[in-house]
Amino acid sequence: MPCNCGGGTPQTVVGYQLNLPDGTIRQYVTYREAEAANQRAGGTGSITIVMQ
Repeated sequence: MPCNCGGGTPQTVVGYQLNLPDGTIRQYVTYREAEAANQRAGGTGSITIVMQ
């Protein structure tokens, strides 16, 4: 069986970044987590997609 390790094209990882008005930046794996954290912080932050 062929090996699928190394040498291939790296996969892009998508995450969500919550930017709060006080300058705090937090990153989350899912949009739902970022939105929940934003609501806990008062709902005034912005969420952006981050690709790594």
